[in-house]
Amino acid sequence: MEYETIVSKELMDWRNKVLKKSSLFNQLSKKAQKKMNSMIPEKAHRIITDSIKNMVKATLVGSNITTKKPTPTELSLYERDEMAKEKLISYRKTAVIEGAGTGAGGIFLGLADFPLLLSIKMKFLFELAAVYGYDANEYEERLFILHVFQLAFSSDEKRKDTFYILENWEQEKGKLADMDWRVFQQEYRDYIDLVKMLQLVPGFGAIVGAYANHNLMDTLGETAMNAYRMRYFEMQTKE
Repeated sequence: MEYETIVSKELMDWRNKVLKKSSLFNQLSKKAQKKMNSMIPEKAHRIITDSIKNMVKATLVGSNITTKKPTPTELSLYERDEMAKEKLISYRKTAVIEGAGTGAGGIFLGLADFPLLLSIKMKFLFELAAVYGYDANEYEERLFILHVFQLAFSSDEKRKDTFYILENWEQEKGKLADMDWRVFQQEYRDYIDLVKMLQLVPGFGAIVGAYANHNLMDTLGETAMNAYRMRYFEMQTKE
């Protein structure tokens, strides 16, 4: 109970951070990105959306094959959090090595980083679902995973909408038929555009790739852990 009290406080702090008002820099950056996206032909948008949609769906299938069964229900929140932290350390190391390797190779290997890092992130989320006792074979759990991903890597405006869905998952999940893939891919691309462009620079790219992937995994780890903690407390309240 003492640990859960601490986690409740951490959740409140995290919630405030997620929902805080956008900085002026973020607002200007989003406006610039919207302007750039409006200049991209609609056909190109459809091609990019379909490509990322198919890439993510293929990753979901592959991640599910190698993920262990959900962790037994009798484990405490503390035990699950500790397991989640171990998973994050392991996957973060993999992402850092991958980022340094592809970043060192310049443009062509740098482009390969996108699908490779995406697969690492998705596999990590599948592992975390199992740690917190959820079966990613179920369609609604895959939708939850995709919304966690979107919460971690989206603009301040979209983040608030996604947070509301996750915070009220039991009420909101029935309204979701599928992801809005156009929004999903555009938010993700806008979030990582600048740092990934720097990763394509030969020589400099290895440092940027390793650092960027380290931070991206930390962001995803914090978001995912807290999202599952919210579900834990929601279930506790129901019981």
